[in-house]
Amino acid sequence: MSADTDASDSTNSSSTVTRSSVPAPSGSGAAGPLFERVLVVTTDTDAGRAAVDAGVEIAAAHGANVDALYVVDTTEHWDMAVERYEREGETLVEDAESRGADAGVDVEKWFRYGTAHREVLDFAAAHDADLIVVGSARRTGFDRLVHPETLPVRVQRGASAPVLIVGADD
Repeated sequence: MSADTDASDSTNSSSTVTRSSVPAPSGSGAAGPLFERVLVVTTDTDAGRAAVDAGVEIAAAHGANVDALYVVDTTEHWDMAVERYEREGETLVEDAESRGADAGVDVEKWFRYGTAHREVLDFAAAHDADLIVVGSARRTGFDRLVHPETLPVRVQRGASAPVLIVGADD
């Protein structure tokens, strides 16, 4: 397992790709595939599992590698909850690696500790991610009031790579 660490949360939006300086597709005369490194943010939600599936599928189609990242959010808790999140994250990145192996895609497992959106953005920049895939759950009115800016929104706003936001039913 790699030395970095991370966790994620959910949002309310449909699948979206935000583009900024995306290389031209390989069929248009450009050298190399569209995506070489796909960063998948893993979470223990249906949308998080859908993000892993989508990221692995895209990586398989483009001959890319996947970085499966789990962020242990240390902003609110630091005790037994962190240990539980670490066990959960271990299971999730192992599952991503297994899904990648089934699709013939190399998956590296990573953990980060800290604030989820900052860790995802820092990781994407440090590892030259060509695409960031993150899950987003449909949210209720109360959840929108309590958590107005979710991980996918913050990642989408701060990323220099395209961001694919995947819903559980996409």
